Amino acid sequence: MKLKALVLAALAATTLAGVGGSALAKSEPYVIYLSNNFVGNDWRQQMERVAEISVAKGPLKGRVDLRIENVENAVQAQINSLNNIMRQKPDAILIDAASDTALNPTIKKACDAGIVVISFDQVVTAPCAYALGSDWDMIPAVMAEWLAKQIDGKGKVIVDRGLAGAPISAQLQGGYEKVLANYPDIEVVGYYNGEYALGPEQSGVAALLAANPQVDGILTQGYGSGAIQALKDAGRPIVPVVGFSYNVAALTCAQTEGARCILGSNPAYLSSEAIKLAVEILDTGKRPEERSVVVKGDFVTTHPFKSELYPSATMLKIAVGENAFPDQPPGLTLPITPDWVDITAAEAAGSN
Repeated sequence: MKLKALVLAALAATTLAGVGGSALAKSEPYVIYLSNNFVGNDWRQQMERVAEISVAKGPLKGRVDLRIENVENAVQAQINSLNNIMRQKPDAILIDAASDTALNPTIKKACDAGIVVISFDQVVTAPCAYALGSDWDMIPAVMAEWLAKQIDGKGKVIVDRGLAGAPISAQLQGGYEKVLANYPDIEVVGYYNGEYALGPEQSGVAALLAANPQVDGILTQGYGSGAIQALKDAGRPIVPVVGFSYNVAALTCAQTEGARCILGSNPAYLSSEAIKLAVEILDTGKRPEERSVVVKGDFVTTHPFKSELYPSATMLKIAVGENAFPDQPPGLTLPITPDWVDITAAEAAGSN
């Protein structure tokens, strides 16, 4: 599914500065449930923390009664949970889904009952539900473009296939390779499965370094810091590395001499943006024209550049203390906060 419209701009006349002024706005808080199908990794835990923080401060303070329900990573468990939630007659339900299709009949029942339904992160295909997420077409394209420019359009690279069977892994790999195909002097000399974990990333890169005396760039789907450690262990030059914006990755890039990195973002504050969108719809009765809603996260990099493929892509230069935090957990996802509420690194990490 191709995401088309930038989110909250679609409701230009209904910014949060005006929330509460609408004739439709309730005097009591909206009851909004967040149904989360998995809570077993750093991203999901941060996602829930920033959701709670975003309704406890800033423009949404006092506007939302947020209730989070976690279920096992099983479709039926989430269906049962959603049915229980509907009996509470909430104003809106936000869903990080166990399946893009299996929840659809249950979601239709919620929509038919007048409940606003917004899926985010792992989105659904139900026509009545909004699908809010990162731009998975732009992210790999910009990062592959950056790497190609870093190596002057020629050289040998290795590519992470992510997690076998995961749709997002295939999408990221395909996004990388589509851009690299425009550079006939760049050759992919090996693949590995990083599985979105430091150990498999480091060992997969190490094996390919041992088999290839020349490697000029590495495109990971995970941290990137595992790849840099593999280069160090092998005594190899620190070549440009593509990864994703975890705190450990940003710190490793910032603190490794000669490192060149770009880190894409799937911000954990997607949950906050889903809450904001729900409140805007409930306040105004106006809905975005497109059911697919894009939240743009900044790229975090040692070497910012202007993308020719996506000129609107924004770059943040890695700076320790500003967007890389030595005193915070390695799995903290960057950037920390949307632009309409001030969430600190300590709050997002749960360490305050």
